[in-house]
Amino acid sequence: MSEEAKKPVETAAPAPAPAPAEEKKDSNAEARAIILGDTEGAPVDDGKAKRKPSKSIPAGIAHITASYNNTTCSITDVRGNVISWSSAGRAGFKGSRKSTAFAGTMVAQDAAKQAIAKGMHEVEVRVQGIGQGRESAVRALSTAGMAISTIKDITPVAHNGCRARKRRRV
Repeated sequence: MSEEAKKPVETAAPAPAPAPAEEKKDSNAEARAIILGDTEGAPVDDGKAKRKPSKSIPAGIAHITASYNNTTCSITDVRGNVISWSSAGRAGFKGSRKSTAFAGTMVAQDAAKQAIAKGMHEVEVRVQGIGQGRESAVRALSTAGMAISTIKDITPVAHNGCRARKRRRV
């Protein structure tokens, strides 16, 4: 082999491009451009909101409200921030079918699936109201794969209220 073939081939690296001169930024330029209709240089909104990466929440509280007209289920973290929710109307029921036991089952399963997708696997259940979907919603939470630690009834109980007004004399 010749000596020229043994030498490593040297290639010239491209020279770095000169840095553009920094322009003086006006703090209200973007707002003024949007108001005046000048979209050039304005920030582009692609319609998608920036999301924080979701944290896995292992335990929470399932609030089930079963009234005579509807059944709702909200699953929150321990502080009370809503993780997932569902109602009989959202599940596709209309009219008097929203208060049925089957609607309660579907509502609880829907809310549980959303919460399980976010990493929750244990809930404390708080049931309010006297509708037909009460027990079926609690059963549906357990069959959906959630471990139920406690079940509490938080239905408000009337205690005859405050003192009545004095009797009217005519």
